[in-house]
Amino acid sequence: MISPALTIALASWLDHCRALNGASENTLKAYQTDVLGFLAFMTVHHGERQGLGPLSQITVGDMRSWMASERARGVGARSLARQLSAVKTFYRWLSEREGFEPTAVLSTRSPKFTKKLPRPLAEDAASAMIDTVELQATQGWIAARDSAVVTLLYGCGLRISEALGLTGADAPLPKVLRITGKGGKERIVPVVDAARAAVDAYLKLCPHPVEPDAPLFRGVRGGALNPRAVQKVMEQSRMQLGLPATATPHAMRHSFATHLLTAGGDLRAIQELLGHASLSTTQAYTAVDTAHLMEVYERAHPRR
Repeated sequence: MISPALTIALASWLDHCRALNGASENTLKAYQTDVLGFLAFMTVHHGERQGLGPLSQITVGDMRSWMASERARGVGARSLARQLSAVKTFYRWLSEREGFEPTAVLSTRSPKFTKKLPRPLAEDAASAMIDTVELQATQGWIAARDSAVVTLLYGCGLRISEALGLTGADAPLPKVLRITGKGGKERIVPVVDAARAAVDAYLKLCPHPVEPDAPLFRGVRGGALNPRAVQKVMEQSRMQLGLPATATPHAMRHSFATHLLTAGGDLRAIQELLGHASLSTTQAYTAVDTAHLMEVYERAHPRR
C-alpha cells in the first residue's frame, strides 16, 4: 500500500510523537489508523502505491475527494475532523523533514461540528448513584468495591482507567494521590475523606491479599477489575434510579468538575485536578454551568 520509505517515515513520526509529545499508546494507535486510512484512499485514488514523491504532490482536489469519500461511508464530522488533524500533523512533520510544500494539505478546512457538552449528574443523583451501586452485588466485598470505585470517580475526578490503575502500594489511600493520566501527564489529586473511608471498607472485606504490585481493585477471581464491570453496575443502577444513558463512569468525573465549578471553584485549579492539558477543555464546564443557570432562571424567575 505504501512504500518502504514512507513506512519508515510513519514509524519515525509515531516515535517522535511518543518521545517529544508524550502521546499515549492509544493516541499513537489512533494516529496510525487515521494516517494509514488516508494513505489507503490516496493509493486507490491515484492508482499507485503511495511514497514520499506522490505524497508531496497531493492537491486540494485530492483532499476534497478524500473527505467526501469519508463522509459518504458514514464518517461523522467530529471523527473526520480528528482524522484530518492526524493527517495534518503527520504531513507538517514530513514536509519539514523532506522539504516539500505542505499548503494543499494544511490549508484544508476541518468540517464544522457542534462540540458535545459534558453531561454531569445532579448532586443528589451522583450521591444516589454511589448508594445504589452497592445494592447490585450479592457479595458484601463486591458491593464495597463497586461503591469505592464510584466514590473515587466522583470524589476525586478520576478517569475509570486511573481508578482501576491504582495498586496495593496506594493503600491505605493517602490524603493526596499522584495520578499519571493521558500522555503520561502527572497530577496531584486530593482524596476526600469519603473516598478514603470507602476504600478502607472495601479492603477490610476483600478476600484477596493487598500486594504492592497487584491491582487495588480486584475482580471476582482475583485479577484486575475490568472497566466493563463498573460500567455494567452503573447501567443497572441508573435504570433503577431513572437516570439517562449518559450516567456512565465518566459522567461521575464530569459531575466532580461541574459541582466544584458551581460551588465557586477556580477554573485553572479544576484544570489541574482533572489533568487537562488545555484550559479550553476545562472551559466546557463553564458552558454546562451557564446552561444550568439558564434552566433555573427560566423555571424560577417571577417574571418568566
